[in-house]
Amino acid sequence: MVKLIIQIPCFNEAETLPAVLADLPTTVPGVDCIETLIIDDGSTDGTSAVAQKLGVTHVLRHTGNRGLARSFQDGLNACLRLGADVIVNTDGDNQYPGRYIPDLVAPILNQTADLVIGDRQTGTVEYFSPLKKLLQAWGSWVVRVVSGARVLDAPSGFRAYGREAALRLNLLTDYTYTLETIIQAGKKGLRIASVPIKVNPQTRESRLIRSNWSYVKHQAATIVRLYAFYEPLRTFLYFSAPFFAVGIFLLGRFAYYYLTGEQGIGRHLQSLSIGGTAVVLGVLIAILGILADLSATNRRLTEEMLYHFKRLETANTARPEGHEASDL
Repeated sequence: MVKLIIQIPCFNEAETLPAVLADLPTTVPGVDCIETLIIDDGSTDGTSAVAQKLGVTHVLRHTGNRGLARSFQDGLNACLRLGADVIVNTDGDNQYPGRYIPDLVAPILNQTADLVIGDRQTGTVEYFSPLKKLLQAWGSWVVRVVSGARVLDAPSGFRAYGREAALRLNLLTDYTYTLETIIQAGKKGLRIASVPIKVNPQTRESRLIRSNWSYVKHQAATIVRLYAFYEPLRTFLYFSAPFFAVGIFLLGRFAYYYLTGEQGIGRHLQSLSIGGTAVVLGVLIAILGILADLSATNRRLTEEMLYHFKRLETANTARPEGHEASDL
């Protein structure tokens, strides 16, 4: 039996949640059981009560606001414990039409993808400003380069995860999950696919993006951190390269004047001093990269152990029926 759980992270979404739930499909080809999970991230507008009144299968409540990334990860873990074979993540602001869920799920059921992302075709979204469209396209390009995966709309939160992909993903940052899960998936060899979708009319401004600059700053920090996390040796070598380049140039300059017998060679001793220091700094940074790479090997072993632990923990989980609510 194939079980699909649709998880919806929510923070004060009592007004839009009814429309989101009404739009969800009741049947999906290849799926035997569909359940819903609301992650109420410390809402104060009665989101949990609305969800239970509307027949949501499971409600997970945070006692305080912990952010989108934590809500997503807690939802993922809860879905695994509830025996989900496929997990779809959508937003509580009714941005994503539920009719596309069968399209998201199909590549996972066909075993051609582990993670499927709804491509909003951001260049056609009317309420996106030209700057936002540019930033979305640029951000997706950067994520493609860093992750090695062909992703058309990296910031899209409308996604489907196979069980194996959900077991292997562990968030490290607190801001958002969208870019991090793609980079992790790419580095872990998971297959990523995209399906084109259209979005619903905007219901409110994003609570995550306070300004374009704030969003770019947070996401850039996430990308750099994750790239260094998964490619430590390459990252440190990139940092050491300018020091090596400057040092070799200055040492070469000194050697040239010394070997050609130019008078007043003492005037070029600063090239020897600065060049030698730059090379030493480059070597030290490269050594740090080697140490970080050795540490990354231990991290990969730890991640593999965590994967097997989570797999064993959720292998024989019960699949309770009816409405449930739990506080975290």
